[in-house]
Amino acid sequence: MMRGTGEMAYQGKTALVVGAGRSGLASARFLLGCGASVVLTDTRTEESLRSEIDSLRALPGAAGGLRLELGGHRKESFARCDFVVVSPGVSLTLPFFDISRKSGIPVIAEVELASRHLKGKIIGITGSNGKTTTTTLVAAMLEGAGMRVHAAGNIGAPLIGFAAASRPADVYAVELSSFQLESIREFRPFIASVLNLTPDHMDRYPGFDAYVAAKRRIFMNQERTDFAVLNADDPAAAALQDGIRATPVLFSRKSDVAPGAFVRGERVIFRDSEGEKDLFPTAAVGLKGLHNLENVLAACAMAILAGAPPESLEESVRRFRAVEHRIEWGRELDGVQYYNDSKATNVDAATKALESFPGNVLWIAGGRDKAGDFTVLRAPVRERVRHAVLIGEAADKIRAALEGAAEMSGARSMEEAVSACRSLARRGDVVLLAPACASFDMFDNYEHRGRVFKEAVNALKPDSGF
Repeated sequence: MMRGTGEMAYQGKTALVVGAGRSGLASARFLLGCGASVVLTDTRTEESLRSEIDSLRALPGAAGGLRLELGGHRKESFARCDFVVVSPGVSLTLPFFDISRKSGIPVIAEVELASRHLKGKIIGITGSNGKTTTTTLVAAMLEGAGMRVHAAGNIGAPLIGFAAASRPADVYAVELSSFQLESIREFRPFIASVLNLTPDHMDRYPGFDAYVAAKRRIFMNQERTDFAVLNADDPAAAALQDGIRATPVLFSRKSDVAPGAFVRGERVIFRDSEGEKDLFPTAAVGLKGLHNLENVLAACAMAILAGAPPESLEESVRRFRAVEHRIEWGRELDGVQYYNDSKATNVDAATKALESFPGNVLWIAGGRDKAGDFTVLRAPVRERVRHAVLIGEAADKIRAALEGAAEMSGARSMEEAVSACRSLARRGDVVLLAPACASFDMFDNYEHRGRVFKEAVNALKPDSGF
């Protein structure tokens, strides 16, 4: 694949873009703008993608440079292109990609394409949980320090969308999934972080080691002048510092680390070769859960490494609020608190969500199983959950795994689940959506699931006799 920032790199080249989601559409737009011929393929039909396709067709260059292959992939297209750009939701195990590989055709991620054209520096953030919160907070810290920063990647804004207008002074805080990292080749963040590692996406990977290996790829092109920010309290994440070229920087809420960010008493401290810097009290962190304190520590380390003055961080931390669908407070109704943690799509995330509350939780869980071990939830459910309402394909599996840990019932829809919790709730209770599962059995994505939950909660009426 050719490198370059202008049309000359792509004149006469054909790109096959696999997947018409946000990153695929953004890649197609960029490549059409650079003069490439683009073949966009997706298993979905043109009718289901009408608005997205219409916006592409309206672009300059689309009339002669865009071809759509919708409703299924065509084998011949994987052999008749100069390179393939794959969307993160598309599995690289599909046999179509073998056709490209055997023909010597590069298969790259959208973030790989973007990194070859961006001016500025990239901060790459991955992990099993906490990516969006940490990425958003890093961006807020750097913005608060007066830097020109963009939050991108799996957070919602494709990185390639910033390439055309990028500047050398720009900084990109990029949330990266293991799926995106599977198909990077030269992608090199000057700061890369693995926040934590717990089993996730076991329906996609043959085992935990394969999942960790995909995450580890974030460091593969770094040099000694780059930084690897790792969780010292997470054994699997901490172990990644062995064998990488980047300079390790740690964060910990349990012990002093150097260089890195940690908690001492009730203060957040950063230590480097220049000594210790007292950043702010832990009370400044307004996010629920100890896991969010870890996210704050990671963000502090990355922001300081990126050039933010340590004294500027406290204000950003105090102003920061939960990202949508991440233990997001919804409303209080008749003494009952409602929280949306639809992003808790795996067992570990659901565990941390439950552990953010002392007890009296009415828990809504379930969805599409990602080969998670739901028995891990027995202890927090027994300690904190008064009643669980189970939804979706995994309901029976969760019920079997948690039998005896709490009272459980089922619901056929999110609205029915919210209504059931409303009927069971007592003053002082918490109603928590933390599914521990993917959303695709009942919803378009976790955002859709969270919105439906919030709509159902907001539709509840006060009980005058409560």
